[in-house]
Amino acid sequence: MDVSQPTQTPNQTQPANPPATSDQTDTVLSSDFETFIRMLTVQMQNQDPLNPLESTEFATQLATFSSVEQQVLTNDLLSDLGAQLSALGVSQLSGWIGMEGRAHVPVEFDGQPVTLTTHGSSLADTHELVVRDTNGVVVQRLETTGERQTVAWAGYDSNGNPLPNGTYQIDIESFSQGALVATSPVQVHGRITEARIQNGQTHLVLEGGQEVISSNILGLREP
Repeated sequence: MDVSQPTQTPNQTQPANPPATSDQTDTVLSSDFETFIRMLTVQMQNQDPLNPLESTEFATQLATFSSVEQQVLTNDLLSDLGAQLSALGVSQLSGWIGMEGRAHVPVEFDGQPVTLTTHGSSLADTHELVVRDTNGVVVQRLETTGERQTVAWAGYDSNGNPLPNGTYQIDIESFSQGALVATSPVQVHGRITEARIQNGQTHLVLEGGQEVISSNILGLREP
């Protein structure tokens, strides 16, 4: 009895559910190539003996098929690469969540103080913090310094009454000898509650509901 051959266990090295890989694509392309060769052979066997095809025509057909085959493989590789990059981008979004961002966006006031960074023009001698509602009506003016500073805006009108909840545009107006020389929007601080990829860009949502593109974030820090 011949015992020189080792006993083999069926499916010993194959996974139970093999994932779809490029081997399947290679099998499809190989099958298509064999079909093409058979068609080319039949074409040669049934050509008109009085008007046979030039050998260069067969070579051209073969080269064309080879080019298409390579293009299919390239498209598959690009699709796999795009999927990997997309997954990597999504994994990086988690780094934004919970951070405090700073950007030029309208203030969403809900009765609680809002942290702002203000900065006036260095060419001016006086500065005012100007608050406007959604209709563009000025509801508050406060004298302030032109130095860069971080302040907590409490949300009161010019008479000291609490403003209703809503959206407000806040700017620093800088004056030189009474003439307006510059208007600078304040920078609003807010905790980032959502991050998503949309149209190839990272969109961030602040806790007040403001949405800003990541490239427009002017500062980032832990809250």
